[in-house]
Amino acid sequence: MTYYKTSHQVNYGKRIIPLKMIEHMSFDDWEEFIEEWIEIKKDEYLEAERFGGAGDKGRDVVGYISDKHKANYIWDCYQCKHYDSALTPTQVYKEFGKILYHTFQKEYPKPRKFYFVSPKGCGTSLSKLLQNPSELKEAIKKNWVRYCENDISSEQIILEGELLKWVNNFDFSIFEKIHTKNILKEHINHPNHLIRFGGGLPEREKLDTSSIPSSIQNSETTYVNQLLSAYASESNEVYKKVEELDSKEHYKNHFNRARISFHHAEQLRNFSRDSLPVDTFVDFQNEILVGIIDIVEDEHSNSFIKVKEAEKEARKIVISSNPLKDVSIINDRSGVCHQLVNDKKIKWI
Repeated sequence: MTYYKTSHQVNYGKRIIPLKMIEHMSFDDWEEFIEEWIEIKKDEYLEAERFGGAGDKGRDVVGYISDKHKANYIWDCYQCKHYDSALTPTQVYKEFGKILYHTFQKEYPKPRKFYFVSPKGCGTSLSKLLQNPSELKEAIKKNWVRYCENDISSEQIILEGELLKWVNNFDFSIFEKIHTKNILKEHINHPNHLIRFGGGLPEREKLDTSSIPSSIQNSETTYVNQLLSAYASESNEVYKKVEELDSKEHYKNHFNRARISFHHAEQLRNFSRDSLPVDTFVDFQNEILVGIIDIVEDEHSNSFIKVKEAEKEARKIVISSNPLKDVSIINDRSGVCHQLVNDKKIKWI
């Protein structure tokens, strides 16, 4: 398999590894990072939602397993902590208390799982409690007055009566921890991963032009019809089908080049979607659009001249800052012209 050569194939200097970068994230960035990670777990969750801040009732980031608008929905809770050291029981007793109290109050259903996520992980004492649900329950009850009674609500929450019964019957095995390194391994599949941690784009596979379908696809009809009309504007003949170009070598050759460039641009769109934030390719397209729009809007003796002038100008455009500049080729730039037509942002006729 062959790949396009890029300017990112050689990296200079020593990179800070993502695990260390995470340690220097702000708390908000840490929550956003966890939300992004849950977003890509589509085989497990219908939706991710970030609460965070005051009034979250013990929920920082949530992964919904079933429809959140239905009663007794199923969900997992991710409690995000960002400290300079590993978590200790005293730092999180309040978080246990919030979940116990708000589920007792039926503010939300019991979570299927409740995970602590912290860059430095959980310390020995907390880890031991998480591994032993009965000991965890007793530790929370023992420390309720000090860490929960006046800290989980605007009112004093005394552990007695029905609430105590609720706590005694609660399934404390739902509380677990997740190692940050495991989160990172999965987050690499999120489009924001490279923006957060760098490291350069992956190599882009070279397009095998023989893989382009011989027949025009439904997704191509707009730009194809515009090209046929552009050829007709020069020849003063009408072309309803691509096959009618077979006897017109000049147009047939141009059409084949245009279609190949369109598929190069489509491949770049897919590459960007898999590796970068969603608007990265749109920004790339917009740079091409800005570069050719005056040509598109100018008067020409026929529309085929307009097409060729726009393609020629697009191939000259230097993409200065968009991350895709390091994996794009000349064919992508002229192909974007036809994407813009296909997306009905410009017209040849």
